Amino acid sequence: MDLGLKGLKAVVTGGTKGIGRAIVETLLQEGVQVAFCARNADDVAAVADQLSKEGATVFGQSVDVGDALALAAFVQAAGEALGGIDIVVANVSALAVGNDEASWKSGFETDMMGTVRLVNAAMPLLEASSHAAIVTIASVSAREIDFAAGPYGAFKAAIVHYTQGLAFHLAGKKIRANSVSPGNTYFPGGVWSQIEAGNPQLFSDSMALNPTGRMGTPQEMANAAVFLASPAASFVTGTNLVVDGALTRGVQL
Repeated sequence: MDLGLKGLKAVVTGGTKGIGRAIVETLLQEGVQVAFCARNADDVAAVADQLSKEGATVFGQSVDVGDALALAAFVQAAGEALGGIDIVVANVSALAVGNDEASWKSGFETDMMGTVRLVNAAMPLLEASSHAAIVTIASVSAREIDFAAGPYGAFKAAIVHYTQGLAFHLAGKKIRANSVSPGNTYFPGGVWSQIEAGNPQLFSDSMALNPTGRMGTPQEMANAAVFLASPAASFVTGTNLVVDGALTRGVQL
């Protein structure tokens, strides 16, 4: 299937590792010009250099999405570098699971406001696009109570609600908005890789909950996000696409 993405322009936050990196690479493979950001400047430079050597059109910048001014400046610079923005993918998370106030503040500023600010900053350019799409990365922790039921789960649930609200309010402007809720996603250096090494009991217990006998891959999550971002999903808006290998048992109505 031709997703109809060739020639479009996308902005992805948290694009150097895991799901975000897979989204960036998959968009590029589909002929999209991509701007991405992450906090670590060395990681951004390394990924941008590697992808540029492979012939991709990319723009990378070091940004803390919790910094409102920096994020807005990045979006503006990305729009100028790419010549517009058709797609935004809000992917960054603080991965805050503690119940202390610092964790709640971190989750709010990074997960929630990082998403809201990205959308707000990109809105003038999205309104000018004929294929505008917003994709937010939520989590199955938004649907079920698990060990991440503190700020992480709460703000992921809020992101799903926010995204569906966007879909309704922006439908008249032909701007689509959808979320992806990944299940357990394993990759070297990722949170589950760290849990496997540092808390093998939690890893074992979590693995046992996966009916498929495995965790998902970043590419499997990226495939869902890129489809939702594409013109092939032109009548899909306001949905939360769960990609979890039947991990969650709640019925999504």
